[in-house]
Amino acid sequence: MTVWALGINHTTAPLDMRGRFAFALDQIHPTLQALRDSWTDGVAASSEAAILSTCNRTEIYGAGGQPQIDHTLQWLAHSGGVAPEHLRAHTYSLHDGLAARHAFRVASGLDSMVLGEPQILGQMKDAVRVADEAGALGTTLNQLFQRSFAVAKEVRSSTEIGAQSISMAAAAVRLAGQLFEDLSRIKVLFVGAGEMIELAATHFAARNPKAMAIANRTVERGERLAAKFGAETMRLGDLPSRLHEFDAIVSCTASTLPIIGLGAVERAVKARRHRPIFMVDLAVPRDIEAEVKSLEDVYLYTVDDLASVVQSAKDSRQAAVAQAEVIIDAGVTSFMHWLDQRDPVRGTVPLIQQLNARTDEWRAAELARARKLLARGDDIDAVLEALSRGLTQKMLHGALSELRDADGAGREQTAATIARLFLRKER
Repeated sequence: MTVWALGINHTTAPLDMRGRFAFALDQIHPTLQALRDSWTDGVAASSEAAILSTCNRTEIYGAGGQPQIDHTLQWLAHSGGVAPEHLRAHTYSLHDGLAARHAFRVASGLDSMVLGEPQILGQMKDAVRVADEAGALGTTLNQLFQRSFAVAKEVRSSTEIGAQSISMAAAAVRLAGQLFEDLSRIKVLFVGAGEMIELAATHFAARNPKAMAIANRTVERGERLAAKFGAETMRLGDLPSRLHEFDAIVSCTASTLPIIGLGAVERAVKARRHRPIFMVDLAVPRDIEAEVKSLEDVYLYTVDDLASVVQSAKDSRQAAVAQAEVIIDAGVTSFMHWLDQRDPVRGTVPLIQQLNARTDEWRAAELARARKLLARGDDIDAVLEALSRGLTQKMLHGALSELRDADGAGREQTAATIARLFLRKER
């Protein structure tokens, strides 16, 4: 059994490339099914898979007899409409211990654009849940992820890795503060109603803006979030006609196509008489057309643009990173030991399973024999005596036969082994 991972992230692929392979949570179930259907029947039946997709990464984790890296890359490239060679230049593939180390680092926030950010752990748990619901998660990947969660918990409780972490939402507020002298005098529009938008709204609300509004495809969900912050709600269809009302716009939806186009922003700038508009696109794929960035009086930032702001908080936490890596090293060693124990050639688990199966056969046979004797009316004590003698004879038969058949030095070694197994003292 081997574990493997294939992925792209914010360090290996640009935003538009990542956008081609971003899967919303409700897309992962059918995507996993399509991936496993593309494998041969034998591979699909014996292999496991899970997909983790966030704004900064898309990763496919697998477990089975052989890594399915090349086939999976071909399938992924086809699904994203790019040449496999082009995708390969932006991907990383990892096996066994390196794959486990990567999963543990991701869960702990060490591989994130925002060092120590906690959201990734919840996203990984969602990915595991969906893989389980899709029937793609087996014992090995489940063990990998559960250990990832345990390591992440220890890292967060034992180190300062998450202290003073600057999130994307906090970075957006910081940049807005550089453009507008007083954030209490601006109007802010949030497009979407997911976790990232709620986090951004929380940070902006702390600066008491003049007004806030929530635009979301599902009106009810938008209303619930708006009520939390005393914000106005609006329909997505009203965006083009109302963009000019807002000084700052933060967008993060699961749309596969941009929902704020160049033309709408051009009209908004004109209606504002060239008063600046601050825009943050936290979505992958993009919510705001890339060409908007070229407009005068528009300050558009993507998740990648915010990286330099977030980076400034990393240096002070390098000691915590070193401590976290020690915890991760121990977790990787423990997982690989568990994986080796399950190896059909090197591991002991298959042997243990065979021994348990054999003793279960002996027990069933002796019980069946005892029941026949009792049904015949034999004495209960005599039946129990026969039952216990039959079991002990079956358990000792193999060892005694080896001892009788051994010769010379072999007999001495066999005797020592049998003594160690059967005559060891109780502790």
